[in-house]
Amino acid sequence: MAVDPFQALQAANRAAPPVRRDEGTLLIAGATGALGHELVRRLAGRHRFEHTFVLAREPIRDGLRGVETLLAPGPDIAQWPRTAADAALVSFEPPRLYYDRERALWTPEPAQLPVLASWLKACGVRTLAVVQPHDQGRLPEALKRGLASLDEEAVVALGFERVIIVRSARKPAAGRFANPAERLAAWMLSIARFMVPASEQPVRPGKVAELVDVALRIAPPGVHVAAPELVWQAAQGALQAVAEGWLSRSAASAAPPSGPPTAPPPA
Repeated sequence: MAVDPFQALQAANRAAPPVRRDEGTLLIAGATGALGHELVRRLAGRHRFEHTFVLAREPIRDGLRGVETLLAPGPDIAQWPRTAADAALVSFEPPRLYYDRERALWTPEPAQLPVLASWLKACGVRTLAVVQPHDQGRLPEALKRGLASLDEEAVVALGFERVIIVRSARKPAAGRFANPAERLAAWMLSIARFMVPASEQPVRPGKVAELVDVALRIAPPGVHVAAPELVWQAAQGALQAVAEGWLSRSAASAAPPSGPPTAPPPA
């Protein structure tokens, strides 16, 4: 069938549908390592937020449009001046020392999470996403799907509208040994790594970043914790469906029971 040139010209000049963009500003603490790089590339590079701040220890030139460094003025987070932000992402992966740019970025320590979250709440942050790494196979079963520490409980108690915690497995760091006996003992213990289930193995940073991206877009209000097995499952395919199932289950489990309260039985 012949194509009408006039219709083709109209279609070419028709404005493209706007890309969905989250309102407000995103603030990223810990944009280092392979995971931090993927998180920035995914969240800031697609310009879903109107503006993105990345915490840094010293000024650097940003390579992405709409991304600006925000200087961390010192070690006392509670004394930092406040800045306006609507959503925040915290990651704890250390910088790769052979990247000069990453050495200039500010990366939090896990112990700093409560005071950092308190500062973010004072900045107006309503949604907080935390990528919490742990050594593969080392996280107790009882802590995988809920709050794993008093620090995380303190963060939730601050009253964010949404808290998203993604537990990302990582390979244990190489240890330093003082003598051959310690090295031999470590080698014998390392055999246990072959007994770690596939669902607790580390996944590619790009897949973790994609899961965080989807969760930030569709998560309802409340606290949502992604266990290592769910992160692995999402990386195998159908990530959107896995994320939707996880978030709907966590929202349902946090919802109050419907109907009037049941009166206690008579004494």
